[in-house]
Amino acid sequence: MDGGAQYNPRTVEEVFRDFKGRRAGMIKALTTDVEEFYQQCDPEKENLCLYGFPNEQWEVNLPAEEVPPELPEPALGINFARDGMQAKDWLSLVAVHSDAWLLAVAFYFGARFGFDKADRKRLFNMINDLPTIFEVVTGAAKKQSKEKSSVSNHSSSKSKSNSKGGKHSKGAQAKDEDEGMDEEDEEEHGDTLCGACGENYASDEFWICCDICERWFHGKCVKITPARAEHIKQYKCPSCSNKRARP
Repeated sequence: MDGGAQYNPRTVEEVFRDFKGRRAGMIKALTTDVEEFYQQCDPEKENLCLYGFPNEQWEVNLPAEEVPPELPEPALGINFARDGMQAKDWLSLVAVHSDAWLLAVAFYFGARFGFDKADRKRLFNMINDLPTIFEVVTGAAKKQSKEKSSVSNHSSSKSKSNSKGGKHSKGAQAKDEDEGMDEEDEEEHGDTLCGACGENYASDEFWICCDICERWFHGKCVKITPARAEHIKQYKCPSCSNKRARP
């Protein structure tokens, strides 16, 4: 276990480089070198640990004998559960414990060398920008990357929709603003009925919400056009307007 025991990073940047190196080694053990890693974790052996080193190497070995150890120790006995569960579940379990160990080592260095609140926050943010080992091993990192890209591609149209639509806003959405959001609108308002005619919501029709009773209406049913709605600060449906007009 001499891959990093004598190396003591003292700055936020050095600790982060140490973290990345150890992380890369452990990811390698659980992905590209997984067959070798699996064979080394023999349940017949004593308590074994997975170590990651700053030089991006990994090792399966017995825990350190000195007490207390020079660095926080990884999870003990990862080999014992190998044959008692499905391989992917076992690898995911090792990945979770590896993530916890990496954080422990990083913040051990932070505590040892007197990182203040700002340094600890900066270190955490740098670490948090990387996918966890668990996310890499289970494929969640790729899925999140795809979802993030999809959200980014639609962010402007969603922002436009949220600023004018929704059950708690004044809202009126013109057709040209809704063209890219038809499916989401159908899911959100699919059960909404017009307060005048009782018909279901349809994304290709203009709707407006009453700010008093919060019921939705077809624009054609209450004789409000998209252009007119843009100039209405607070819309009152016919029923609510009649109530306010009574002495």
